[in-house]
Amino acid sequence: MVDLAIRDGILVDGTGAPPQPGTDVLVEGGRIVRVGRRLGGRARREIAADGLLITPGFVDNHTHYDGQATWDDELAPSVWHGVTTVVMGNCGVGFAPARRDQHELLIELMEGVEDIPGSALAEGITWDWESFPEYVDALDRTPRTMDVATHLAHSPLRTYVMGERGARNEAPTADDLAMMARLVTEAIRSGALGVSSSRTMLHRAPDRSLVPGTLAEVDEISALAGGIAAAGFGIFEVASDVGINSTVDDAFAADLDWMIDLSATTGLPVTYPLLQNDRRPELWREILDRTESGRDRGARVVALTAGRPGGILLGLSTSLHPFLGHPAYQPIKDLPLAAKVAELRRPDVRALILSERSRFASEFARDVSVGFWKMFPMGDPPDYEPAAEDSVEARAARLGVSPAELCYDLLLEDDGRSFLFFPMGDFAHRSLDSLYERLQRPGTLLSLGDGGAHCRLISDASVFTYMLTYWARDRAKGPQLSVERAVQLMTSSSADLYRLYDRGVVAPGRRADLNVIDHSRLRFGPPRMVADLPAGGERLLQEATGYVATICGGEITVDNGEITDCRPGRVVRGPRPEPT
Repeated sequence: MVDLAIRDGILVDGTGAPPQPGTDVLVEGGRIVRVGRRLGGRARREIAADGLLITPGFVDNHTHYDGQATWDDELAPSVWHGVTTVVMGNCGVGFAPARRDQHELLIELMEGVEDIPGSALAEGITWDWESFPEYVDALDRTPRTMDVATHLAHSPLRTYVMGERGARNEAPTADDLAMMARLVTEAIRSGALGVSSSRTMLHRAPDRSLVPGTLAEVDEISALAGGIAAAGFGIFEVASDVGINSTVDDAFAADLDWMIDLSATTGLPVTYPLLQNDRRPELWREILDRTESGRDRGARVVALTAGRPGGILLGLSTSLHPFLGHPAYQPIKDLPLAAKVAELRRPDVRALILSERSRFASEFARDVSVGFWKMFPMGDPPDYEPAAEDSVEARAARLGVSPAELCYDLLLEDDGRSFLFFPMGDFAHRSLDSLYERLQRPGTLLSLGDGGAHCRLISDASVFTYMLTYWARDRAKGPQLSVERAVQLMTSSSADLYRLYDRGVVAPGRRADLNVIDHSRLRFGPPRMVADLPAGGERLLQEATGYVATICGGEITVDNGEITDCRPGRVVRGPRPEPT
């Protein structure tokens, strides 16, 4: 008698091996005990998986649930998309260590960088910790639907050690560096999987100041890396302008040099984000070639790449749309959605707003106000590789109206709940072929879903479902990924980088983190805005259908799309050895 038997499924084991039909998986005590064809024995619960995929639970290496995980035991939207392990503390922002008088600052940083409502964080976080080990202990007191792991973030560490000097990006003293290194070692030994740092000009607090640590010199980076090395394990994750912001001075390319040097000299894996930039669409190849050349020196530098175009959703309920900077829109921008829609439908208001020019100041916001050539109706199911002729600009030309007029009317559809997709990266050639190429390169890792972050602009935590639906089933505009490659990217690739060798593969002795998926029926709908965060905070959510069961630690957490009462998830503290 075992706890759970999954019978006669199509095993896609996470290693990249071809699918194996007719496979049984037996689970006992939270572990996989047998995998094979037509295994005998009885089970307390059985799942008939004839024609269904059996995969490892998905490992999401780039989330921002740092605050949400302290009050939320479900961790939507990730729970709906087959995820059984998430890694938080990315991009250099987080909530530990933290002195009492630094709480507001850390909330503001998270709000500015990751667009998480500060009011929700202020009401939801209990702050029953000061040190990083105390934060990990606090996380471990809340059982949840999935396991959580975290980096130690550079910004709170720097602020904790240096106070206002750290927040203002002043240079640290020798004593500051020694204390930072010591606290890094302490954090890794208490369970952190590594250290994250932000070095991009795009990450700023609400007052537009740079995130603490952005301007850190090599001696500070070396101190952090030394703290990791002293603990004997850890990842160095860097949100660098190298691969995401081609508008900055090329001096930032020096970041890639020190990443390679640091990895080669310390043996630590280093990761950074890499997207295709509209202004320099072939730059990513040069960057990735340089990254991979570091392997000759023993460096392991990994480019984090998205599974679909990095983009935002423009709408009357999101935090950005093309008319937000128009003077006539200002009196109605804070109205409830229904009242806002009623005002915008008035012919005089429509005519006035369309007659104005946006007063957006930033280059990015100006792009949004007139970039109709790369705005696309979201659709149902959502289309993340839309054709050029489907853009607002092209549709307007066929209708004989201005792009602004059509955009205005599209935003009012579905009583103002419709969205326009605005890709910001990986869409320079109106095709995902370059993204396909990057997903096949050995020096890349599927990442950047940002679960829990950018609550009113993006909904990319659903990328795991997208990998199996679009890339491994539906794509007709170019090459597809095999099912086994898509699953490998979502499971063992991340687990192995973080040395979580107890998961990511369906094999005896491994943790029973599993998905049973009806691949033919798998789909997700358009995002929707809900106000379910603390203090009434809003966020975009995107559910999926087709997950027959998601299993974490041997317990079924999602049963045919419904979240169960099981909460087996705990904190993952440090690396996990491969079971013998």
